[in-house]
Amino acid sequence: MSDETPESLIPYDEIVQDALRAVVGRVLGEVERSGGLPGDHHFYITFKTKMPGVSIPKHLLERFPDEMTIVIQHRFWDLKVEDDSFTVGLSFGGVPATLHVPFAAVTQFHDPGVDFALTFQANAEGVPHEEHEAAENDPPEGEAAETREDGSNVVSVDFTRKK
Repeated sequence: MSDETPESLIPYDEIVQDALRAVVGRVLGEVERSGGLPGDHHFYITFKTKMPGVSIPKHLLERFPDEMTIVIQHRFWDLKVEDDSFTVGLSFGGVPATLHVPFAAVTQFHDPGVDFALTFQANAEGVPHEEHEAAENDPPEGEAAETREDGSNVVSVDFTRKK
């Protein structure tokens, strides 16, 4: 009997990651269909800025060369959700910008309104995780950007293969 787990020929880690990212797509799709966020819901979405398919303005890419966090709350527009990505308009320093983000680039999704969070395995190997204390786009007028509190209900999926 061997204590080693045999290597799977079924990519379970990819299947689970795709399924959990589909949760983000479904939630954003509901917001798109309803035209707004219900109740106290709002979202912090962290994504890899250099993943294939990510499209953000050059000045934002220069400021966030690896990863950035956005907030979808009061000041967003033109949210469009597709099967594998979303597009949203946000303001950064008072300057409007359109961001296109594939779900494969998303590393964290947090809804502090109901203390729900998902953390995803980064698809870019060898890239260190950048910590964020607040959303990077402009906060609602008259409000400071919220920071994520520790102790939230986080589903962390980290698939590391034993070799």
